[in-house]
Amino acid sequence: MLADVISRDDIRGTYETIRPYIRRTPVIQVDLSELDAASGASGVSGVSGVSGVSGAAPPVTTLKLEQLQCAGSFKARGAFANLLLRDVPAAGVVAASGGNHGVAVAYAAHRRGVPAKIFVPTVSAPAKVERIRALGADLVVSGERYADALAAAQAWVASSGAMNVHAFDQRETLLGQGTLALELAGQAGDLDTVLVPVGGGGLIAGIASYFAGTVRIIGVEPDGAPTLSYARAQGGPADAPAGGVAADALAPRRVGDLVFPITQSYVEDVVLVDDTSILAAQQALWRALRIAAEPAASVGIAALLAGAYKPAPGERVAVVISGANMTPSQLG
Repeated sequence: MLADVISRDDIRGTYETIRPYIRRTPVIQVDLSELDAASGASGVSGVSGVSGVSGAAPPVTTLKLEQLQCAGSFKARGAFANLLLRDVPAAGVVAASGGNHGVAVAYAAHRRGVPAKIFVPTVSAPAKVERIRALGADLVVSGERYADALAAAQAWVASSGAMNVHAFDQRETLLGQGTLALELAGQAGDLDTVLVPVGGGGLIAGIASYFAGTVRIIGVEPDGAPTLSYARAQGGPADAPAGGVAADALAPRRVGDLVFPITQSYVEDVVLVDDTSILAAQQALWRALRIAAEPAASVGIAALLAGAYKPAPGERVAVVISGANMTPSQLG
């Protein structure tokens, strides 16, 4: 039963536990035509009103600004859920990460006063690596991709007795990420659809578990790292390519075993966006709204502007802007 993994009541309880340690990030409503113009690709969007349809009202979309979360991404929710809901041994915690999860675990460990060892691959963004170091965690760079860092972290768990804080395939991680949906439901009013970035799937599984079929959930992946798309095609988690401009955040190679059945029940569709569209969306968010979002956090906007997801007239859409751990130079 899916409810045995994660339920709405479980998410509510988790929120009460982690609320003193996280931020209730804001939402804003934006006119997509403004973003479309700022993307440098005006008129390509499939959203009614953006491409200049006469008499059409500009589509308004709600953005959940999770890049303002503690540690710079939604990952802080899952990190604190693990450290507060589980018994942390004297050896502390260990995590494998492309970057954001490592920053979040290092931050949560720092706040809780426990040792942390973080394994990251060489593909991790320098800004994320430096932030992990600045938070006092023991940082190890191991291998080229997330899968390499994960193998090294698992070996450390076996030898040290530290508690593994998995980036996406851990019940407490899903519970923590699900608290984003709890906040969004209270902030945005009635919604029809939520667009969610997908890497290993912890965020979309948490959000989908909270809404549990009452809202359409659409996953958005880079076409260079189609982890959930591959899993859906294969009927279960399967190795996928792990490349592209968002590889430090959305390219774990495969979705989690806990994640997949939840997405099968509650995620309606998964769409793909290419690197050009992702970078155009990132620039549009900055130019039009002064929202600093890393490439992985921009995929939902990319899906709307490039027409990978086309809302129906009047459809009430929300997009999760998931993180901003990057250097200012990336904004141009």
